Parts: sequence; C-alpha cells; structure tokens
Amino acid sequence: MRRPTAPSHFKLREKASVFLTELHPAADAAARTSILAALRKRDFDATHHCSAWREGLPVAAWGADDDGEPGGTAGAPMLRVLEGAELTDCLAVCLRWFGGTKLGTGGLVRAYTESLQGAVAEAEAAGLLEVLRLVRRGEIRVRPELAHLPYAVLGAFPEAIIDGQRHADLETVITFTMAPGREAELSHAWRERSRGGEIAWEP
Repeated sequence: MRRPTAPSHFKLREKASVFLTELHPAADAAARTSILAALRKRDFDATHHCSAWREGLPVAAWGADDDGEPGGTAGAPMLRVLEGAELTDCLAVCLRWFGGTKLGTGGLVRAYTESLQGAVAEAEAAGLLEVLRLVRRGEIRVRPELAHLPYAVLGAFPEAIIDGQRHADLETVITFTMAPGREAELSHAWRERSRGGEIAWEP
C-alpha cells in the first residue's frame, strides 16, 4: 500500500475538452473537504470537479463523485485507478473544462482513467509515493530472569522486529511489531515456550 506525500498533477486534452487531474495527500474527510473547496474556488470555471478517494490502512473507507457527469463515467473509473495503484489516504480530483464535443460514455471513462493514471505516474517519477506497511504490535511480559525467552521465540519469526525493552512492576516488557498473518502461530509458540504465557496484541 502507498500514499502520496505531496500533490502531483497531469493535464490531458481530449477533443477540445481539458482534463486536469490532481492527486493529493488526504488522510480524512476534513482534509478532503478543504482540498475540494480550494480547487473549486481556484478553478471555478471548470465544468466538473470529479473526485475519488481512499482512506486507512488497511483501507476502511472510500468514495467517488461524478459531479454531474453521467453516472459511473468519472468517479468510479478514478477510484479503480486508485485501487489498482494501491493508494490510500489520498484524494484525486479531475477538473474538466468542456470543449463543446461530447465524448460519449466510453470516451469519458477513458479520459478520466488516463488523466488520473498520468497524475499517479507523475507522483511515482517524482518520488512522491510513500510505501506503507501494515503491522501488528505485540507485547510480552515476563519475570526479569526469563527475559531471554521472548528473544529466543521472536528470533524464529524473521518478520518480527523488536522495538524495545523496559521494566515495569517487577516485570520485563518486550514490545515488537510484525507483518500480519502469523500472529496465531507466534502466540502458540510463545504459549508453549513460556508454559502458558500470552502475547498482548494491540487491536
């Protein structure tokens, strides 16, 4: 999964219509509202301000808006581009200035798709896409004399990265992160090695 770190843009001309697509970092609804408002004010003369967005890691919310274009010809194809590029926490806005020639349903889908693909390519070329990795955080508590055990168990899981160790309430606390997928296996390994110990996973 990736997210933009700064805006990128791409302009496309199709049968006298101009499509200007901008890809912006936007982690929540407030950011999206602010960006859309600014673009509507800046480019008030654009015929349409179509958009698509995705939010969260893993992606928990998404949306699209045709802004007056025929249903499914603008926002939906833009959203598919974001999905295909594995982008999140972003807002894509495509401004169209109608040039007098109708493009038809297929032409609109193609234009909005290619325009956003161009903005994504510009972001990639400029190094403006940050790679995100989904991780689970875990915590193991043991008596100080057994502090070596968590390291032995975690060492058998290459994806587990130990973040730190601290002492609290006569216990040693080891915190770590790991890519999701093997939590149950690690919990079982720790339970057996520690004779009943449990790993506290963050939700």
